[in-house]
Amino acid sequence: MSTNERWAAPASQSLRPGPGFRISEVDTGGTPGWRGDKDDAEDHLAARATRLSDLQELLYAHGRAGGTRSVLLVLQGMDTSGKGGIVRHVVGLVDPQGVQHTSFGVPTPVEREHHYLWRIRNALPSPGQLGVFDRSHYEDVLVVRVHELVPADVWEPRYDEINAFEEQVVAAGTVIVKVALLVSLDEQRERLRERLERPDKYWKYNPGDLDERSRWDAYQETYQAVLDRTSTDTAPWHVVPADKKWFARLAVTELLTEALESLDLGWPPPDFDVDAEKARLAAMRP
Repeated sequence: MSTNERWAAPASQSLRPGPGFRISEVDTGGTPGWRGDKDDAEDHLAARATRLSDLQELLYAHGRAGGTRSVLLVLQGMDTSGKGGIVRHVVGLVDPQGVQHTSFGVPTPVEREHHYLWRIRNALPSPGQLGVFDRSHYEDVLVVRVHELVPADVWEPRYDEINAFEEQVVAAGTVIVKVALLVSLDEQRERLRERLERPDKYWKYNPGDLDERSRWDAYQETYQAVLDRTSTDTAPWHVVPADKKWFARLAVTELLTEALESLDLGWPPPDFDVDAEKARLAAMRP
């Protein structure tokens, strides 16, 4: 079986939540759509890494030549769901000069003075760039809702507002790849425990993670609302089971590859006389 045949259907189809989707029914240790094991995934990734890198270089060249297209990867998930690992092991496969990475934390005082989408607009990828949001505008209907930072009549309209915003971004030439990384409560416990037992992982541990863990059910409810209200044809969500790190990385690699392929870009033509430049080069001293 070839690597392409390992997917029963394109990852963008296999991982997209359908009608009646319930987050509580997701097997976070599953590998939906993948017809293989971890070893097969490693072989597939080796092949896809080259393809992903080539496609990203094509996008970068397109931007340098005045093109308008870009790709935005939005990563959302509970603590320890593997967002950082995706950035290192998937986004790390491509040329960093073509990547714009933004990690959204608690809004700064300056950011609080503006509309919540202000900082998001400022971080959108430039033409030719692969943008990566580690957390995103969805924090304003997730954390804000769970912690009751604003009343319901403030966060409730944001679902429609976000949909309209993403439609504008897509219309301007950006393909949005939204990924919800779902990890189980048990797996999260193990990953937190590892951070507390390994000195080289202490820096990743945040005592506040346990406070968020205590709100697990509330977060599941808010994630369900996000998937129900903001998975659109223009910018659909993809639900990626994340208990198996290798599968999460495999899935996001495939989603990004599909997104870049969908741009159907060609190499930009030269803006100079190729034959004349060859002649000039040949005439120069060795």
